[in-house]
Amino acid sequence: MSSPARIYLHALDPGYLRVIQAGFDWVNLGAKLKWGDTVFVKPNLTYPTFRRGVMTNPDCVEAVVIALKDYTDRIIVGEADSGGYNPFSIDEVFAKTGIDQLEKKYGVRVCNLSRLPYRTIDFSYKKRQLTVPLSVLLLDETDLMMTLPVPKIHMNTRVSMAVKNQWGCIPEPSMRLKLHPFFEKVVYEVNKHLRVNFAVVDGQYGLNRSGPMRGEVESLGWVMVANNIYAADVACCHLMQVHPRSVYYLRYLETEEHELPDIASFEFNQDWQSFVRAKFYLRRDWTDYPGLWAFRSPMLSYLAYYSPLAGILHKLLYLFREPFYDYAAMKGDRQKYALEEEHKPSLQSAPASPSHSREEAESPLSHEKR
Repeated sequence: MSSPARIYLHALDPGYLRVIQAGFDWVNLGAKLKWGDTVFVKPNLTYPTFRRGVMTNPDCVEAVVIALKDYTDRIIVGEADSGGYNPFSIDEVFAKTGIDQLEKKYGVRVCNLSRLPYRTIDFSYKKRQLTVPLSVLLLDETDLMMTLPVPKIHMNTRVSMAVKNQWGCIPEPSMRLKLHPFFEKVVYEVNKHLRVNFAVVDGQYGLNRSGPMRGEVESLGWVMVANNIYAADVACCHLMQVHPRSVYYLRYLETEEHELPDIASFEFNQDWQSFVRAKFYLRRDWTDYPGLWAFRSPMLSYLAYYSPLAGILHKLLYLFREPFYDYAAMKGDRQKYALEEEHKPSLQSAPASPSHSREEAESPLSHEKR
């Protein structure tokens, strides 16, 4: 019989670093991680520039890196190119958020999963044979994977938290669009093959009403560390006042894969109910429904993204709804970024930064906003 999930929940008042360090102690990370093991850290970076409630705070990512350096010297922070029909390079996001600077500051590696070799995992679902590409780095060269989501509402999946965050590990953005109608099974298989266990949920802010990129920002002011991603999602649902069984992919995980534990079995460091803030809810605009229908239907997914009518349909939609981000500006940014990369010194030739102990690492985040 497996041991109950352990969840550390704390207000952000002391700052990310101290809370995450205490959280790692509480979930006994040292029992799963030894010096020299490779850890892959997966933040949620779903917008070209940092947005509260939409993506993981770069300060949180930095604090996780510093805290992990007490356990191992091999840390990788990574994400795949974002978007689907209109993708953008995650390398630009690394640069704009300062995450790329973690290489120089702490001697860790920051990588774009879309630029690395991958192989496929294959499985059947709904009488279809599905093929999903995943990075060889994650499948074969990573000892422990840690996911860093934010708690938010999602217009297509209702919520987006620890389980869903690994959707961004699929290296081909266009492939994600094809797999949307089978999301519940695919995201389960991705997490299973990547052996994702630990989660650090950045609950400084959440996103209400209409995520994953737009909505109402909620100030929550907490951080959660969990040794089970399914437990993390259940706990987040309760904190957001969303019933886990109202989320279709979590319901699938419970009824078909038997992976959804009950919150009554969790070991919390303190009463979780004192951290309940705003009630989260989903309210779609009528312009959200075409995307929802394409998300659920293979035929409509083809029509919306791959058919000769796809461009026209998107132009019609944008007559009534602004795009999530300025695609023309992003194209200009891509050209500028490519030009800068040509004249940028190679990081591989730079000496690695010395390791930082827990005591030495207090100062880099001492200036963070509380």
